[in-house]
Amino acid sequence: MTNQNVVVPDTKSGINLPMVRLSGSSIFPATAQKPPTAPGTGGGGCISLSTKKKLLLENLEINGGGGGGARINSWIDSMRASSPTHMKSNQQLPWQQQQQQITLPSAMDNFDQIMEASRGKQIVMFLDYDGTLSPIMRTTVRRLARCFPTAIVSGRCRDKVYKFVRLAELYYAGSHGMDIKGPEKGSKYTKGTEPVICQPASEFLPMIDEVFKELVAKTKLTPGAKVENNKFCVSVHFRCVEEKKWSEVAEAVKSVLKKYPKLRLSQGRKVLEIRPTIKWDKGKALEFLLESLGFANCTDVFPVYIGDDRTDEDAFKVLKEREQGFGILVSKVPKETNASYSLQEPTQVMDFLQRLVDWKKLAFQESRM
Repeated sequence: MTNQNVVVPDTKSGINLPMVRLSGSSIFPATAQKPPTAPGTGGGGCISLSTKKKLLLENLEINGGGGGGARINSWIDSMRASSPTHMKSNQQLPWQQQQQQITLPSAMDNFDQIMEASRGKQIVMFLDYDGTLSPIMRTTVRRLARCFPTAIVSGRCRDKVYKFVRLAELYYAGSHGMDIKGPEKGSKYTKGTEPVICQPASEFLPMIDEVFKELVAKTKLTPGAKVENNKFCVSVHFRCVEEKKWSEVAEAVKSVLKKYPKLRLSQGRKVLEIRPTIKWDKGKALEFLLESLGFANCTDVFPVYIGDDRTDEDAFKVLKEREQGFGILVSKVPKETNASYSLQEPTQVMDFLQRLVDWKKLAFQESRM
């Protein structure tokens, strides 16, 4: 792989940082190349998103112009879809009625199977933060990073995630992968002396700041609404907004977004997110980091991505298409997903990660006997 170093300004410090721009790399091939299927990872257990649900999401990923009340109604439907806890257990959304939801096998119950599939391969860990990790896991994640290359991938601003986790030896991908930085102090997995930097949407920073300020003003009269500037995207949280007020949130977002055709709307769990229109997401971030680590087209790498949000589906899909490693969905309820296994809550994630560390230590001890 040939990396072209490009200078990218760090708006916070005013220092020019090297950015690894992988133009012409395997991340953006004309035709996707799939490595040979790893034993035990041939896509079994993966559940594709239904066509109906894809159409529902497409209604959301559009600019704010046109559509009127019908457009807002489709947004409200999507907002309800991201808030399953407000529905009674016997209620179903239209896309749920079209495709039966299947419960994924437990990653804990199938731990030995997962480890057998990873035999002879380099495990690389990718962890979402919100809903997957918690502050009490810091010690466990540090142990994990000593055993495997480890990245935190989040929709939050990278600087905020780093303040939460405070582990310099990790890779951090904030703003849904649009702001990536490798370990500052170096790592045994890092190639070269300079930290990996990738900010593919840096030209959108002034625009994102404008949108943030406008949305703060537009939503200030809606109780519970919270607007968060995640540097390369703006998140409008409606978790604490009464459902009858959701239309106010949608109208505010629509009125602002229609002035910015270079931005698009997407949705996570109880949050509307405005992002640049570039083709970049958590799946692209996963591919970038694998390539940065030297695993672009390798068959001896085993990525494991653990996440709980709709935006993590982009990473699950990449692993499914690569036919390498596994996606693990953190959820207490069955969902349509491209993941292969599930864990119910953050405490189970911590148990899984600790078991992975113990497995690595045992394997190392046995190799020295």
